[in-house]
Amino acid sequence: PDLSGYEKYGLGNVKYNISSIHVTAVEFPSASISLMPGTGIKLVIGNASLTIDMNWNIRTWMFKDSGRSTVYISKVFVTAIFSTTLDSTGHASVSLTSCRTTSGDIDIKLNGKS
Repeated sequence: PDLSGYEKYGLGNVKYNISSIHVTAVEFPSASISLMPGTGIKLVIGNASLTIDMNWNIRTWMFKDSGRSTVYISKVFVTAIFSTTLDSTGHASVSLTSCRTTSGDIDIKLNGKS
């Protein structure tokens, strides 16, 4: 979904809109899934990265600008634990119990008119 809003900076507001957000690349060089007896499933993803392309525009009382942007996020680490249960009819159910995510580097390239 598109993102829009405004932020107050110094003497004025900055109105922004981010649209046409597309994930163009995802890499999982290190991923593992393990069973946790009595708990469920543990998923660990290490050193992942993703690339996102989008359109952006900003407007302040002084100027406005728009363009394209590429965001590259790297050194992403995720640990998630899922609980698994069976209902009375024997159907399995999976729910997220905990999730921890960290990212190391974010590189943003803005291409605009200014």
